[in-house]
Amino acid sequence: MNTVGHLINGQIISAGERFQDVYNPSTGEVSKRVALASKATVEQAIAAAEAAFPEWRNTPPIKRARVMFRFKELLEQNADRIAQMIGEEHGKISHDALGELQRGIENVEYACGAPELLKGEHSKNVGPNIDSWSEFQPLGVVAGITPFNFPAMVPLWMFPMAIVCGNCFILKPSERDPSSTLFIAQLLQEAGLPDGVMTVINGDKEAVDTLLSDERVQAVSFVGSTPIAEYIYKTANANGKRCQALGGAKNHAIVMPDADMDNAVNQLLGAAFGSSGERCMALSVAVAVGDAAADALVEKMQKAMQALKVGAYSEKSNDFGPVITKAHQQKVVGYINSAEEQGATIVVDGRNPQVAGYENGFFVGGTLIDNVSPEMLSYKEEIFGPVLQVVRVNSMQEAMDLIDAHEYGNGTCIFTRDGEAARYFSDNIKVGMVGINVPLPVPVAYHSFGGWKRSLFGDLHAYGPDAVRFYTKRKTVTQRWPSAGVREGAEFSMPTMK
Repeated sequence: MNTVGHLINGQIISAGERFQDVYNPSTGEVSKRVALASKATVEQAIAAAEAAFPEWRNTPPIKRARVMFRFKELLEQNADRIAQMIGEEHGKISHDALGELQRGIENVEYACGAPELLKGEHSKNVGPNIDSWSEFQPLGVVAGITPFNFPAMVPLWMFPMAIVCGNCFILKPSERDPSSTLFIAQLLQEAGLPDGVMTVINGDKEAVDTLLSDERVQAVSFVGSTPIAEYIYKTANANGKRCQALGGAKNHAIVMPDADMDNAVNQLLGAAFGSSGERCMALSVAVAVGDAAADALVEKMQKAMQALKVGAYSEKSNDFGPVITKAHQQKVVGYINSAEEQGATIVVDGRNPQVAGYENGFFVGGTLIDNVSPEMLSYKEEIFGPVLQVVRVNSMQEAMDLIDAHEYGNGTCIFTRDGEAARYFSDNIKVGMVGINVPLPVPVAYHSFGGWKRSLFGDLHAYGPDAVRFYTKRKTVTQRWPSAGVREGAEFSMPTMK
């Protein structure tokens, strides 16, 4: 059986004492195994990164950027191969996997602007013959811990910017679908990155805890569920590290009575069921304002969902594939069961989809649940599956109060033709990323990604301008060259620029 190993100091290392099976979610079969790093292996990786840091730190930003330009080309040349790897281990349909990769490549493009992003600030003559400037210096060895649902995109949110800022990066990807992530890191080596600057460590909690506790690791980025995000953030801070930890979500879409209902339905189909709902930005709750809007929405959604195709990643005509594991399949079905038991109406039932030739796959069909209320378990928690719930309210303010009351504040949107309502919504909703007739308001690479409330732990968002601040520390230099032979007396009062 093939073994997915680690990338340490430019070499693939597959040896180890512990391994975990990697499944093909479409077939339900084990396809390979992944090595799980021990504490000693992680420490070996940290030492290699630390050794590579001084030379990389002193590499001019333009040379770092040139590596990223070559890396971008290699990603594009190998896009189909990467998409196949994602499909084999995650189950994502090829068109969806290619879209994921493209959003990651956009972050590489942003990183190519390193010379501009890192040039700092300069002020001449802040005082008589005194100049002052600030510069962004790298932290050293930094780490990223990424989830299964975007094995290409989320790592690309992190390491391109960390590396062009002059850091050495250690990535701990999900052990459920590690192959595409490792392959992408190898492409970065092929692009000319020196050994030790980029490291991939596959592992579980032992690897994570080692990264969090080792004093040589200066910062940690994380994307995943909220309980783990909170643990990562608190543990990193307790060990004196910088940390940004993106957690869970419960994303709502308000559907106003004046909305273009056909357009809203089309947008909700992709936003709720794309990638099997395994997105932190998936729209999992439609809040319909008024019974007339709710009835129309449910009727049109029910009809449109008849055409949804769930199946294996290899068939491009499928809309979405399986969920990641058998256990997660059962968890999603459990939430649907609980909604029904608590009085909700199952309008479209995806609990037992029949996928010919893939009877043992981890599939859940598109599911539509009406008459959901806030006290239901399925409403409170993040389902992370192809399930759309409909909550009925009487006013836009009631809908906004519902959203604001939820513990998560990752993303939201409103479907309306009313510009005044849209402006009020975007100005006042307590959510970090907002869409106006845009169901997945994921910021482009030159903005930054992050939610509010318990969807984000830390002060800075992911990628974009915030990434420069997160992966660097500011140094400010104030300089004066007195004239030769001039001797100044001691100054005991607070210095001012006289």
